[in-house]
Amino acid sequence: MANHKSSEKRIRQAAARRLRNRYYAKTARNAVRKLRKATDKAAAAEDYKKVAAMLDKLARKGVISKNKAANLKSKLAKGVNKIAA
Repeated sequence: MANHKSSEKRIRQAAARRLRNRYYAKTARNAVRKLRKATDKAAAAEDYKKVAAMLDKLARKGVISKNKAANLKSKLAKGVNKIAA
């Protein structure tokens, strides 16, 4: 167990950060799943903008890597473009 006040605080901070990151990552995964199931092109295009912004924000904050965000956005864009108008 931690013996210093600073290390105890670090443990608390890490736990809070881990919970927050888990929430944001799960929310993003659900948004990606919803977008992949979309059948309406116009709605999917609108949702894609929001999901792409969400992924960029997570990459900036370090919740996911920037390459993972880029790969997800690329595949989602292909999927949205494949939807028949």
